[in-house]
Amino acid sequence: MAQVDLINKVNESVGKTDLPDDIFGVEVKKGLLHEVVKNHLANKRQGNASTKNRANVRGGGRKPFRQKGSGRARQGTIRSPLLRGGGIVFGPLPRDYSYKLPKKAKWAALSSALSAKLADNEIMVMDEINVTEPKTKAAIELLSGLGLKDNVLFVVPDKNNDLELAVRNIPRVNVARVKELNVYSVLSHEKLIVTKDAVERMKEAYLG
Repeated sequence: MAQVDLINKVNESVGKTDLPDDIFGVEVKKGLLHEVVKNHLANKRQGNASTKNRANVRGGGRKPFRQKGSGRARQGTIRSPLLRGGGIVFGPLPRDYSYKLPKKAKWAALSSALSAKLADNEIMVMDEINVTEPKTKAAIELLSGLGLKDNVLFVVPDKNNDLELAVRNIPRVNVARVKELNVYSVLSHEKLIVTKDAVERMKEAYLG
């Protein structure tokens, strides 16, 4: 097990804590990380872009001009894709971009992401996070005490209303509960602030 400093809200060491190797000490698989991030973004994609083909465009009940004698190419309907205002050929239609990955692959990718963060010294473990009021000022004071400004993800064991409300107006600062943690959120933040209780919850949730 890796041992890291356990810090308080002013970034002072108050002891040591162990991080299990099965979560924070596995081999980093970059290819798997790429696949899981791609899956996450695809599942978030709305897929509501839509166009009208010639069957959906309004009009076209009669032939726009006579077949011969006009000098123009023959046309049977103003809904033709060749004419302005006509239908679109092979245009996008609403679709579902989401697809599933095996749970084992997602778990392996998450442990890879956490291991990479720990190897790069981008994980800080706090004894506890106490935000007395759901105000941005309180969150800024907490970040300042830790020597951070933004691009931070707080990982907490359960719902923390005060903290979640306090950080919502700070760009690139977010809160994730252990059960919601995913590879994309881990990799898209520079620093992870994990509480000691969240580490224990990870052991229960991920290692059984």
